[in-house]
Amino acid sequence: MVTAEEDAGRLDHAVGALLGVHAGDSLGAAVEFSSREEIRARYPDGLWDIVGGGPFDWPAGHATDDTDLTRAVLLAHLDRPDDVVRAAADHMLDWFEGRWPGRTPGIPPRDVGGATRTGLTRYRASGDPRRAGSGPGQAGNGSLMRCLPTALAERDAARRVRLAVEISAVTHDDPRCTAACAAYVEVAAALVEGAGAADAVAAGLATAQGLGVGEVVEAFADDRRPTVADLVEGRERLAGDGGGYVLDSLRIALVAVLDPRPLEPVLVDVVRMGRDTDSNAAIAGGLLGARDGAAAVPARWVGLLQFADEFADGARELWVDRRG
Repeated sequence: MVTAEEDAGRLDHAVGALLGVHAGDSLGAAVEFSSREEIRARYPDGLWDIVGGGPFDWPAGHATDDTDLTRAVLLAHLDRPDDVVRAAADHMLDWFEGRWPGRTPGIPPRDVGGATRTGLTRYRASGDPRRAGSGPGQAGNGSLMRCLPTALAERDAARRVRLAVEISAVTHDDPRCTAACAAYVEVAAALVEGAGAADAVAAGLATAQGLGVGEVVEAFADDRRPTVADLVEGRERLAGDGGGYVLDSLRIALVAVLDPRPLEPVLVDVVRMGRDTDSNAAIAGGLLGARDGAAAVPARWVGLLQFADEFADGARELWVDRRG
């Protein structure tokens, strides 16, 4: 039996999860594609404020593709359709074709990943979200960055896993991507339900093992997992050096959520790692927000976020529906 106090705490962590995605995205957008050395030269103590700019000249707090596509998945769940996967694909196509808040109608996004472009173009042509995808070998982090709302929307673990896999596969159908999304969603769901970080990561490992994708299992079962400091200082390197490979972003998120420090300094350090800073920080931020709750996301960040109110309200609505 969940007490009223426990339920309120879980709701706070659900809100924190979505705000963590948005905040990490907006924090990292200022230095996207920069190396750790370049970031250190500009921000010797780390970037602690959302300042905008970056290669796409984002306004401070504006959503990049990470937050926008998370919003697409959130809207799909809030629609309560018979087919959540199709609803997610439709909202992603709206984003891709310029039907989106903050943009002139018909103007495409500033930044679209290659696999996302391929998958949505195929969906537009076929009308079938389960016949889209970008094909094996395309293992970017473009579906991992958007999958968190499924952790909040679905009470049943088997349904969560299935939806995470199928929504990923609209654009990223490589098994490394689909299994990473499913396992990540299970980590986030466990954190929101009150599990500690180690137990939540164990839940993700069990999901990865059940799906049988060895490389994702290895990411979770890494007995020599580096620390955040190892990655910031370059003492340990990831396979793609944090440049957008899905398993790099997953490993960064796991290292981050297992770090005992609070959300803010951990996310600052994730950005200090360089390369795909907005996506890596969005993916890590979702788990950190699920772990620490909404209050851990600095108010000075939240006040700038384009969809802060919508994300908080959406998380509350999903949670109320989920608990029945």
